[in-house]
Amino acid sequence: MIVLTGGAGFIGSCFLKKLNDEGYKDIVVVDDLEHEDKWKNLVGKTFIEYIQKDTFIDLVQQGKIKDPDAIIHMGACSSTTCTDNEYLIKNNYEYSKKLALWAERSKVYFMYASSAATYGDGNQGYDDDHSKIKELAPLNMYGYSKQIFDLWILRNGYQKNTVGLKFFNVFGPNEYHKKEMMSIVCKKINDVSANGKITLFRSYKEAYKDGEQKRDFIYVKDAIDVMFFFFSHQDRSGIYNLGTGQAKTWNDIAFAMFKAVGKKPNIEYIEMPEYLKEKYQYFTEAKINKLRDAGYLKEFTPLEQAIKDYADYLLESKYL
Repeated sequence: MIVLTGGAGFIGSCFLKKLNDEGYKDIVVVDDLEHEDKWKNLVGKTFIEYIQKDTFIDLVQQGKIKDPDAIIHMGACSSTTCTDNEYLIKNNYEYSKKLALWAERSKVYFMYASSAATYGDGNQGYDDDHSKIKELAPLNMYGYSKQIFDLWILRNGYQKNTVGLKFFNVFGPNEYHKKEMMSIVCKKINDVSANGKITLFRSYKEAYKDGEQKRDFIYVKDAIDVMFFFFSHQDRSGIYNLGTGQAKTWNDIAFAMFKAVGKKPNIEYIEMPEYLKEKYQYFTEAKINKLRDAGYLKEFTPLEQAIKDYADYLLESKYL
């Protein structure tokens, strides 16, 4: 049995499909379906049970869930603008600790989602060397909630039996429910297709022209492939960056979107909301030497090709 938390979410539901495609059906999906349309991400997928996240952790604490063969923990609040610190600590840190301790007691495989938000403004670089993680300074509470769990894993020595993945800017099918946290492709491909125009945030740093802020964008299909690699090679452990290792600009994203729908580029640069200015990452780029050393050698999908694939998909349907 595999426990998959966040199994109705963006990355979780895509990984659920991958597991099904690879022949895994004995899966317990854990999530929170009370207030969103995430349930649609579960349609057509195979699993033996669905349990609401709060009910599930209570059952775990009471010893009423049998020990699984693996725990894949993708469930978390992923909003970088969330200001409910108590919720983030409870949901992203305390909940994760309970699952990690269960995995340790049961001696089962544990994989969890960390985030590139832990790197903050990048002054300490983007190196996933364990000795450097304690130096990181996130810019928002979401990043901090992920950072302190990474540190807790390392402090207790659990990284020896665990894989943590620092996801960079993942985009692709099944993210529609993420609202303001959806990728720009998901948010704006219909406008680009219908109106031939897109808006991007201005830059407020001299080193970056408008639209030239850079992120490490990775297609969800590639991210899922990396996850399955680790799942299939459970002798690999530790905390790893999950990005392409090649930063691209927001203009690159926009140009690829226009090309995907056969329109001439027409970009308007708009003011960034005040609440974002001090928390905005102007540059992210995963150092992936460690990932390559672990044995993952596949090339990542080129950005333009990934956006074309995703744009075609979005303009036809919404669910993977």
